[in-house]
Amino acid sequence: QVQLVESGGGLVQTGGSLKLSCAASGSIFSTDAMGWYRQAPGKQRELVALITSITSGSSTNYADSVKGRFTISRDNAKNTVYLQMNSLKFEDTAVYYCTTRSYTMGVGWTDYWGQGTQVTVSS
Repeated sequence: QVQLVESGGGLVQTGGSLKLSCAASGSIFSTDAMGWYRQAPGKQRELVALITSITSGSSTNYADSVKGRFTISRDNAKNTVYLQMNSLKFEDTAVYYCTTRSYTMGVGWTDYWGQGTQVTVSS
């Protein structure tokens, strides 16, 4: 079974920075895409950033609302994905969820989700 554990959330002031980490563990054979979603109170979960593996032609995608402020990266050796968040705004306040598309022997390709970490930006 694959487990994702997020860390790095917290309370910051407008204009501040945070770095989120998400480590995947378990019987993972391979991981394709890794990304971050967020969900604010009363809103639907939305994609924040996505990164593909370098072996498949590494590329990144960002929501328009975070372009130029957030940077997604990954450490394949550690099965870890990061989200560097700069110039934080009040509207970035949400629970941030890590997700991976990973292959496990006997199961195949499946999307996995972390439990979420709270990011609160004070105005």
